[in-house]
Amino acid sequence: MKPIVVLTHRVHSEILELLQPHCEVMANQTAQTLPRDEILRRAKDAQAIMVFMPDSLDMHFLEACPKLRIVSAALKGYDNFDVAACNQRGVFFTIVPDLLTIPTAELTIALLLSLTRRVYEGDAYIRSGAFKGWLPQFYGAGLTGRRLGIIGMGAVGQAIAKRLSGFDMELVYTDHKALDADKERAWGVKRVELDMLLSTCDYVVPMLPMLPDTLHLINAQTIAQMKRGAFLINASRGSVVDELAVAKALQQEHLAGYAADVFEMEEWSRADRPRAIPEELLQQKTKTLFTPHLGSAVKEFRLEIERCAALNILEVLSGKTPQAAIRHAASLNE
Repeated sequence: MKPIVVLTHRVHSEILELLQPHCEVMANQTAQTLPRDEILRRAKDAQAIMVFMPDSLDMHFLEACPKLRIVSAALKGYDNFDVAACNQRGVFFTIVPDLLTIPTAELTIALLLSLTRRVYEGDAYIRSGAFKGWLPQFYGAGLTGRRLGIIGMGAVGQAIAKRLSGFDMELVYTDHKALDADKERAWGVKRVELDMLLSTCDYVVPMLPMLPDTLHLINAQTIAQMKRGAFLINASRGSVVDELAVAKALQQEHLAGYAADVFEMEEWSRADRPRAIPEELLQQKTKTLFTPHLGSAVKEFRLEIERCAALNILEVLSGKTPQAAIRHAASLNE
């Protein structure tokens, strides 16, 4: 009898073809997120489960699925999964750490350019039928000669800096660890303190994981430190930014614009997360630009993410230890 593998969200057909010769696949090929109770019902006899960003997992989940051998996450950030509980029960937890970097960096730059050059407004103007030819209007902010600051110089932050190095900008960053001097020279970036970054940059790009000390790092106080007329771009985690504080800063014209691909409502690890994007933020139509979490939504990359997650499953089911397994610090001393 083939082992049961549950896929909580839609995957490419190639992934089903990869798994089906080895497993009984219980797929969800709809565009919807399954309710937790339905996932538990499907996974109660499963040996493997492939999970995605909207999912969450705790000890109660694991106890209800006693045959699980691996939880294979098709993602990089995993704060909504109890990895320590997996470790304690001998269940492998795997991620795909490197595959989201490039598409997320590219989308961040797309948001930056589109917001500051007022692309959305221009498109809406064309579609309204009002455009009759060139007029001096929709003046935006260019990149040349401007200062951009990246908060957090991990893999995605570095990918952004590398790609922006050709735009004739001044690039600065803040991070607890400095980049290699060779990278700083090659990309023309300089490390500064957070206060200096906020107070001097025309564009601020937080690129941080969701941790207790990054929750609402961008809040009313830190926004007040930013230059009047600065732009904020968030494609990292929704809860790094206090969305209500951003809405107020836009209303008061302290911030010139805000673009985001991620939102607080998506932060499933937060019991107090808002259930919707604040209306005060959505109303700022000419000062905001939003995309529906498209960071990794490039077909080749999404297919490779899913393929790696599937291969992690097949490794475990064949008796191997997956290279992408995560060990939680709390379990290392047990």
